[in-house]
Amino acid sequence: MISKNPLIESKPYQGKCGLIIGMARSGFAAARLLFHAGGKPLLYDKKSPEKINVPEDMRDPKDYAWFWGREIDELYAQADFAIVSPGIPPTSPDVTGARIAGLPITGELEFASQLLPCPVYAVSGTNGKTTMVSLLGDMFTKAGRIAHVAGNVGYPLSMAALNASPDDLVAVEISSFQLETVDRFRPNAAAMLNITPDHLDRHGSMAAYTALKESMFKNMVADDVAVLNADDATVAAMAPNINCRIAWFSAKREVSGGVFVKDGHIVVRWSGKEKTICEVAEVKLPGAHNLGNALAAVMLASVAEVPAPVIRHALRTFAGVEHRIEFVRELNGVRYINDSKGTNSDSTIKAIESMTGPTVLISGGYDKHTSFDLLAAAIKKSPHIEHIVLIGETAERISQALRNENQTAVSFAGNLEEAVLQASRLSRFGATVLFSPACASFDMFSDYEQRGRVYKDLVAHLG
Repeated sequence: MISKNPLIESKPYQGKCGLIIGMARSGFAAARLLFHAGGKPLLYDKKSPEKINVPEDMRDPKDYAWFWGREIDELYAQADFAIVSPGIPPTSPDVTGARIAGLPITGELEFASQLLPCPVYAVSGTNGKTTMVSLLGDMFTKAGRIAHVAGNVGYPLSMAALNASPDDLVAVEISSFQLETVDRFRPNAAAMLNITPDHLDRHGSMAAYTALKESMFKNMVADDVAVLNADDATVAAMAPNINCRIAWFSAKREVSGGVFVKDGHIVVRWSGKEKTICEVAEVKLPGAHNLGNALAAVMLASVAEVPAPVIRHALRTFAGVEHRIEFVRELNGVRYINDSKGTNSDSTIKAIESMTGPTVLISGGYDKHTSFDLLAAAIKKSPHIEHIVLIGETAERISQALRNENQTAVSFAGNLEEAVLQASRLSRFGATVLFSPACASFDMFSDYEQRGRVYKDLVAHLG
């Protein structure tokens, strides 16, 4: 492979061995990047080889040394450092062992970020990240730039580093898992969309989760730009700890520097200039909650000097991303919506609020030990939710929260297929079946994408 990235072509890892812990999408990408940067990847996973689909280009043992399901301790002495996939907690025995053995520990995002040759625009928050970073990438592309939309969006940052040139732009979605192993990562500009409880099973507390999110800004300096949500108190409270320029976005009030809504128009006020982008009504993204995502994308694109007409065109044409309030089909007068990306209560609440008619909700999944009280209250408040079908590990916990709100139109399903059939039978003409789990997928699926694809396949075979 001939890379356009001069940082890779200089082979900065020549003679170095990197132990990569956890072989999934991020692990494969980190291994490729390390190899092309001159290093020797030592690839480790507890699973047996028949359970992992090893890419064809990574099967030559001279280039990639694979170690399956064995004791990892003997590998520590062979490695100069360890790269940890985001799905592996820093407290896992394998990572703890590497730390005790004296190996420097880095994450895939951190490793890749040090090999990026071009400007980086980062996005984090609890909800809306994938939609917002995809919209930002669309703005960059429409401006005639080569844009790499990467990170937690499903395309690892290591792949962007492999393929990027100095003239490109990177829009990267960052999760709290990835921020656990950040050390020197420094984006040129970064947006924090919102903060609500999530992943408390891994991070332990809301304070720890919030601190991790805030760490995205820790290496930014005076000329960089942090884009903060003025309508989210937790995000706004980060401002005093940030050492770079701050741009605000708000759907509720004018801000002195940033982007806001005025008289039904999106307005950018930045660097001594004020410009109107378009009417709010022109934004194609569905759901009132997506206005905030659009505003944040507008601000980052403005920082990147994307012209206002290009931003306007992207807002008018970008319809959203797969698995997020995604229309699947209409059958016998019933609309089916896939919101598998709804992996926490706040995200599902936003989906519920976007419904405009009678709705049967399918929810439940992997237990992240967060409360469902706000979800139950939102269901009670909604004039549209007529029945809830519950699945997964959290079914009983969600049911209890609903009982506390005197919501009794609840049934249980043993799996997603049964839930879809139930919801179909319960839906009257003109209704919508909304699949929005409010939970992660790991009790039944590998990730939210697989879960969404299964749902769409089940819906496709109805009737």
